[in-house]
Amino acid sequence: MDTVHTHDPLNWEALMQGEYVELSAMLAAKERRVYLQQELLRKHPCSMLSFSMNIAGPVKNNPLILRAFTYGLEAVHAQLYRIRAAIPEEHILREITGNEAFLAIKLDPFVLKKLVSEIEEQESAGRLFDMDVLYLDHDEVVKVDRSEIGLAERSCLICGAPGRNCASRRVHSVAELQKKTAEILDAYVRAEDARKIAEYAVQAMLYEVSNTPKPGLVDRVNNGSHDDMDFYTFLNSSASLYPYFLKCTETGQNTAFADAPDTFDLLRDPGKQAERHMFSATRGVNTHKGAIFTLGILTAAAGRLSVRSLYSVEQTDHHDISAVLSECRAMTRDLISRDFAGITRENAVTAGQRLYAEYGITGVRGQMADGLPAVAEYGLPVLRKMLSYGKTTDAAGASALLSILAHTTDTNMIHRSSLETQKEENEKLLHILQEDPCPDRNTLEELDEHYIENHLSPGGSADLLAASWFLYFLENV
Repeated sequence: MDTVHTHDPLNWEALMQGEYVELSAMLAAKERRVYLQQELLRKHPCSMLSFSMNIAGPVKNNPLILRAFTYGLEAVHAQLYRIRAAIPEEHILREITGNEAFLAIKLDPFVLKKLVSEIEEQESAGRLFDMDVLYLDHDEVVKVDRSEIGLAERSCLICGAPGRNCASRRVHSVAELQKKTAEILDAYVRAEDARKIAEYAVQAMLYEVSNTPKPGLVDRVNNGSHDDMDFYTFLNSSASLYPYFLKCTETGQNTAFADAPDTFDLLRDPGKQAERHMFSATRGVNTHKGAIFTLGILTAAAGRLSVRSLYSVEQTDHHDISAVLSECRAMTRDLISRDFAGITRENAVTAGQRLYAEYGITGVRGQMADGLPAVAEYGLPVLRKMLSYGKTTDAAGASALLSILAHTTDTNMIHRSSLETQKEENEKLLHILQEDPCPDRNTLEELDEHYIENHLSPGGSADLLAASWFLYFLENV
């Protein structure tokens, strides 16, 4: 198929759309900025950072600008975390006149200027960040100049000449500046979105394997019902898959406006390559084949939405879980009919094909084609609820896993026993969860012993737990 690239060519006019701001509103915003700066400095006699964006033209805020500002502010906090700088007070304004952050920071103003200037110099969108460092000197507000820390004047966005010269003489048109701004912000936001989404996928796998105890599954205490893998096997496998999830996210971004199944088709070859990387990292052990399928589709769906959300104020984004799951459903709408076409008891080869031919069980394919109902109705809601109740990560994860397993058909359980056994275990879990939606450690350990003794392992449910963690991270950015 011909891949649809949303930025080939870049639709900069659509990216820079938004509410026009009148000059009077900008002047009022400037007065408000000065007032807030003075008030904050007098309240906290220390350094202050005033962070805004350099955006040419009448549109000062929209989804693209806001997301770039948010990532810039994250970079500021990261710098301050690194040196444990205290922030007595912080104010964030998100207005049509632009996004602004005001931070009182207990730090020498020249040290602070060096820290934020690193962001301006090193981040790909740094040229559009305006990070002023202010302090009081005998009740007068003083701004630290770049020259005072040995840095040259900032250059023009278009030609690289000293910025003030081009601005004062209006060498470049507003349209030129807007186009360049859109190019910079689009590339920056796409890269940051992709990095974060891929990180959440790996983090989700690490949380899944770390949840302890987990009946029949590898965790921090034992290997469950497995003799060919342990906790460290999963760590090795998880580390090997970050490039794959980054690729899936970027594929989703680059085909954001293509037909959803076309995006899914482009994941097949990277998925096969990811399996090879997994087997290389684990020396032939299948730790994450299910997660490669499930999380690969989820990251691609989030990538598609992350781009589409930049083109419309009304568009839901990749933090909207229902939108992500709807996108997964759209991407895999032809999956069952295509993968199980012509499968009978006589020609079935894989365990999944045999279950489909004999019982009509579609496994993880069916889950994905239906928008992951086990995750949407059980895994994710249970995680939200238990964590909001103050339960530990281990307790919340175990509760979500049991809820998923009790309400779904886990093909791994059937493969290691029978459909009848799987149904019996589901009934037991439903009874346990009715007694206590968040079973205590003793109950979980007894279940673990029972599963190990009977060689049961709910690996399919574990993949859905990882998917639940991924969506939890995504919505709690």
